This record gives sequence, structure tokens and C-alpha cells, in this order.
Amino acid sequence: MALDAQGKAEAPHTGTTIVAVTFDGGVVLGADGRVSTGTYISNRASNKIQQLTDSIYLLRSGSAADTQAIGDYARYFSEQLAAELGRAPNVSTVAKLVSTMNYQNKEMLMGAMIVAGYDEQKGGQVYGCPIGGSLVQEQWAVDGSGSTYIWAALDDGFKEGMTRAEAEQLVVDALSLAMARDASSGGIIRTVTLDKAGATVKYVPGNEVPTWFEDLPAPGTAMAVG
Repeated sequence: MALDAQGKAEAPHTGTTIVAVTFDGGVVLGADGRVSTGTYISNRASNKIQQLTDSIYLLRSGSAADTQAIGDYARYFSEQLAAELGRAPNVSTVAKLVSTMNYQNKEMLMGAMIVAGYDEQKGGQVYGCPIGGSLVQEQWAVDGSGSTYIWAALDDGFKEGMTRAEAEQLVVDALSLAMARDASSGGIIRTVTLDKAGATVKYVPGNEVPTWFEDLPAPGTAMAVG
């Protein structure tokens, strides 16, 4: 375990990349599969997309233990609320539930989350839910250590009224770009697409993740050797 200058144990450094993008009629969620503690990679195919209801999912980044606990509680309370209402809760209601738990435990949690889903009232929706308790609805959201590398790519790639295929491709491209540059993101890619037809889960194995080598020097050149 790493120690700081005072000889105390340092908190483990964790990282990931999570993305959610709305399109005309739904929303696409995606995450890489790498789990790391410092320089040690403990899992390359982890599932960071947690189902809360049939049409609402939670994207998790940061401490796996913290965000899994929040997700488990959110799923439990969502099931209880559905039993009381006689119908599934709205995306905004579940997102508010997650943000409330984040705020009430902000001194003890580490990480950031995104709640995304589909309901008949508002269609596909994305809510950024950082640990501090903020709740912001957005057309697209990204978080995790790899997010700093792809903000511009998503800002440029997102368009109003995107088709389902365009949104799915944007999520895969954004994740693969982050995985190419962020040492804490990698492994595989998982995506979930939500619309009125339900949820569609896809898996991109590591050997099929798009690569981005066009900006690297050609092998054998002076720049590559240097």
C-alpha cells in the first residue's frame, strides 16, 4: 500500500470513463471495463452500468464500493416507490433520490455518477450526479478520469436530434478515445440503449475497441525513436 510523506496510507486512486448521450427517442449509456487501484489493474471487464429499474440505469465512477452501495440503495428504494405508486418511477425522481443520498453522505463518499433512462413523460434523459449532491439534467454527460480527454470530442460530436445509431457510435468513439489516452480507462466497452422499446445491451471486446493511432509517429521515425 502506498504511503504519503507522513507515513500514512494513501487512499487508492481509481479511474474510469462513463458517458451518456441523448438522441431523438431515447438515451445511450456507456462505460469502459477497467478497474484499477493505483497502477494495478484488478479487472478489465467490470460492469460499471448498474440497473436501477427496467428503464433507468446508473453509471458509476470512482470508488466501486461507494457507488455500488448508492446504486443498491437506489434500486431498493425505486422498487419500494414503484410498489406504492403502482407504476415505475420517473427518471427525474430516481435521479433526485441518488443526489439526495450523495448529499447526505458527501463526507464519506468518493466518486461521481450519472443517472440516465427513459420514461413516457420526457423520453430519454441524462442527469449528472456528483458525490457533492448536485443534480443537473444535460443532453449528454461524461465523468471519470478519462472524461478530461474527451470533453471537446463530445462537444463537437453531439448534435440535436441525433439518430439512435449516431448516438451509439458517438458513445463508443468517445470511450475508445478516452481509453487510448487515460491509463485508468481500458479493457472493454459496454453500452445500454434505452427507448420506448426497452433496453438493448451491447458488449465490445477489447480486440474490437476502435484504436486512434493517426496522431502517433510512424514506427522507425526519429520522433518515434526519441
